[in-house]
Amino acid sequence: MNMQIVENPSRLKLLGHDVLLIGIMAVLAGCGLIYEYLLSHYAGRVLGIMETAIYAMIGLMIVSMGLGAFAAKIFKDPFTAFAWLEAIIALIGMSSIIVIAAIIALTGTLPELIAETYNLPPDTVIDGGVLEQLQSYATFLPYVAGFLLGFFIGMEIPLIARVREKVYGRHLENNAGTIYGADYIGAGIGAFIWVTIMLTLDITIAGVWTAGFNIVAGSIFLLRYWREIKRAWWLVVLHLVLVVLLFFIADSGARWMSNFSNVLYKDQVFYQVNTPFQNITFTHRRQGTVDEPVIDMYLNGRLQFSSSDEKIYHSMLTYPGLMASARHEHVLVIGGGDGLAVRDILDWSPKSVTLVDLDPGLVELFSNRYAKRHDDKTVALREQLLKLNREAFEDPRVSVIFGDAFIEIDTLLKQQKHFDTIIVDLPDPSHPDLNKLYSDHFYSRLRQLLSGDGALVVQSTSPYHARDAFISIGKTVKQAGYENVEQYRQNVPSFGEWGWTIATKMGQAATTRLKRYNELPVANNYLSTALLNGSFAMPANFYEDMDLIKINQLGSGVLYQYHVKAWQKDTGVYQSDAPVPDLEVTN
Repeated sequence: MNMQIVENPSRLKLLGHDVLLIGIMAVLAGCGLIYEYLLSHYAGRVLGIMETAIYAMIGLMIVSMGLGAFAAKIFKDPFTAFAWLEAIIALIGMSSIIVIAAIIALTGTLPELIAETYNLPPDTVIDGGVLEQLQSYATFLPYVAGFLLGFFIGMEIPLIARVREKVYGRHLENNAGTIYGADYIGAGIGAFIWVTIMLTLDITIAGVWTAGFNIVAGSIFLLRYWREIKRAWWLVVLHLVLVVLLFFIADSGARWMSNFSNVLYKDQVFYQVNTPFQNITFTHRRQGTVDEPVIDMYLNGRLQFSSSDEKIYHSMLTYPGLMASARHEHVLVIGGGDGLAVRDILDWSPKSVTLVDLDPGLVELFSNRYAKRHDDKTVALREQLLKLNREAFEDPRVSVIFGDAFIEIDTLLKQQKHFDTIIVDLPDPSHPDLNKLYSDHFYSRLRQLLSGDGALVVQSTSPYHARDAFISIGKTVKQAGYENVEQYRQNVPSFGEWGWTIATKMGQAATTRLKRYNELPVANNYLSTALLNGSFAMPANFYEDMDLIKINQLGSGVLYQYHVKAWQKDTGVYQSDAPVPDLEVTN
């Protein structure tokens, strides 16, 4: 042991040690929190259940950190242990996501590799058994990495506390408080950096930056306490290797992740971006001799639309409500940042269409008017998406309000706005924050915005796969004070059977109003009046036990629980909210 550290060092030297150790602890705490968020979000992409994955990862890492704190006592030399610990954490932090992605890609392509190796017929299906188990196990690897990282991160505070006491040469009464204070403040700074900067970065670049700070902090500790650390030269070599690996991942990691991601989705990934609110992924595939590729869009791993059949979904979303409304002069759309619902509404010649969406980053991909990104890849994607929504956001009749609809509705109410038709095109209630936008309170406020002879339509998930959630939405709308509430359904190939809820504020029910039409007021190449009227028919006994299904009151979380329970069996990214056939053919 270097006697300089333990032989009554001056207050100035102690202050220098404290600034260094507490500063290192704060930096590492910030790094640890960012690693936690990175793994949480990646687990959500892999499993297709972003919110559940985040909560599970945070809980798992907290437990593993506690175990690591207990395990730290086995190291007799805190200086050496801490120095090696930081190098190990940096290594796992920068490489774990790429390694996991590679393993998932390998298990996903095993059936194809086996078929090619043994020259099996093209129509041979290789699935189930060990292969299916391997694929299932691979998707949970983020939790394994999270446990390991949490375990090692949990050792940091006990070890740095012991290092500090070694420096002082005595027991420190407020040692734990000082270290924990640095840890909490550092974690808070890490959270701020995550939200303001790293949330929008590519996941590999975010990992590289975090590991870079980890390596710098570890290197400073190594140099300052060189004489106290055993086998210090080995650590120098390891840090050099980490720096090389860091630059290697920074240069090629994003490209590798893009290639690995193709296995998670059924088609080729050609564009991915992180906004402050969500991960947006686009895939495409060629279909027959059609010139334009089929484009699918995923939000946080959940399929939102496929260009092959989105027309069915959006026609069923918009036409019933517009036909059931006495006028279509002013229309409000909640959600629908892709502009596809707006596109169909514009065919009805409204005077104004107001759209409320949380994420400007999504809308800008579908619009020149709100575009901020102008790189070649984004511009090429935008050209395709503008064809799809027929430049809906460029129309001067369309205005966009960016913000949480739960809050922005209050602004519209204060402005005494009224709308002839309201279309609610939100993602499924797979998150507690979304649950409030499916509550009786929210629908009641929308009712105040709706004209007396207008109609409200709500995207209502699948009546087949999430029956309880579907019925709960209908009952919740009724609870909000609408005079007539009905539900209808239609098959959308990418999603399976899908459902909507339609309500009129007063007067006749929507079905009665729809039956007035012998033909569609606005031509549609998919819909007919007969198809619309028939979509309100439900299977026998569908509503038999609806009295047992609860209304989703604000703060209750009822609908969120119904939804999670219904969809928990479909947690793969490529399955997401859309049921896919069990039959898979390997070419």
